[in-house]
Amino acid sequence: MSKVTLDGNPIELSGHFPAPGEYAPPFTLTNSALEEVKLESWAGKRKILNIIPSIDTSVCATSTRKFNEQASNLGNTVVLVVSADLPFAASRYCGAEGLKNVVTLSTFRNYGVQEDYGVAIQEGPLAGLCSRAVVVLDENNRVLHSQLVPEIKDEPDYDAALEVL
Repeated sequence: MSKVTLDGNPIELSGHFPAPGEYAPPFTLTNSALEEVKLESWAGKRKILNIIPSIDTSVCATSTRKFNEQASNLGNTVVLVVSADLPFAASRYCGAEGLKNVVTLSTFRNYGVQEDYGVAIQEGPLAGLCSRAVVVLDENNRVLHSQLVPEIKDEPDYDAALEVL
């Protein structure tokens, strides 16, 4: 179990957060067309998992926009935005913002993914959502970089995530 903070108050997470060198756990998530998709859907591609509490918060929206912008410059790389948001909410946001270089995915049918990636918020006002994290995977789903953002309201370290690619 890991701990992060929300406004400086400790928040307990459950599960194991993947470390560099480990292989990412497989997952099944729901896309904007309400289809179940698996990690292997992007086999052979490098993946940036931008894990966020909710697209409806300013920091989550900012990280999604920044990774969308950076993804256009990266070859053979996909940005997967993972949250507990309903698929239509995340898709609506990306459509309204003109974000075309990210894929939004929801944990709403597969909550276990939050535990598998060690980002399941167990207590406080955000219980049931994902904590903020970035996990970068190579073409074989080996973790190249992982950051569990210590303060949920802070942005991730974009440069560190992109440097490994």
